[in-house]
Amino acid sequence: MEKKMAQSASLKQILRRCSSLGRRQQDVVPRGHFPVYVGESRCRFVVPIACLKHPQFLVLLRMAEEEFGFDHDAAITLPCDEAVFEALLASLAH
Repeated sequence: MEKKMAQSASLKQILRRCSSLGRRQQDVVPRGHFPVYVGESRCRFVVPIACLKHPQFLVLLRMAEEEFGFDHDAAITLPCDEAVFEALLASLAH
């Protein structure tokens, strides 16, 4: 029980920190979405959380973890070309 409470508190801290980073009007992320950066130019996309269910998106997350890790204060950076990522998002929308 104590372990679950500690994990919950830790998760809340991470979410609070991520939600307040670079807080400008254009940076506000709608509820149910999260930001990712894609490509060499780090183009910012705001992605629906529902994408986390799709196997292709999970592959990108695993690649990001291997290349960059998840221990940082910024949004997730995906090692993918922007055009490829846009095509992936389009296919997930159908």
